[in-house]
Amino acid sequence: MSEGKPILVTAGILLRGQEILICQRHRSDPYGLQWEFPGGKVRNGEELKAALRRELEEELGIGAEVGEEVYRLCHRYPDRYVEVIFFRIESYRGEPVNRVFEAMEWAPRETLRRFNFLEADRDLVKLIAEGALV
Repeated sequence: MSEGKPILVTAGILLRGQEILICQRHRSDPYGLQWEFPGGKVRNGEELKAALRRELEEELGIGAEVGEEVYRLCHRYPDRYVEVIFFRIESYRGEPVNRVFEAMEWAPRETLRRFNFLEADRDLVKLIAEGALV
């Protein structure tokens, strides 16, 4: 189940001044109501940035210019093993619209630690909140 190769996931850190877009997983999803950065699984043979562009279009209805990789992690949950690659998103076409999440919010970076993020994201959240990353 959680052995072997990790599930490859990309996520975008969307910036708007000092605010960052965060999304709350739908209550019916695994780890429901926890917060995360938008993105999703990479399909077989799909390039990382292409996967993230596709996910951001599906989840938020935006055409993103995917920037540099800013963070990478591997994390074992009880039911899955993931490798998540985070990219900076500085520009995109359209306004983000919530298509799949319970909620989404533009949060000032210093407030990020107040949200109940997925366990895998917490070290990254701390770095962003402290201004050390992104």
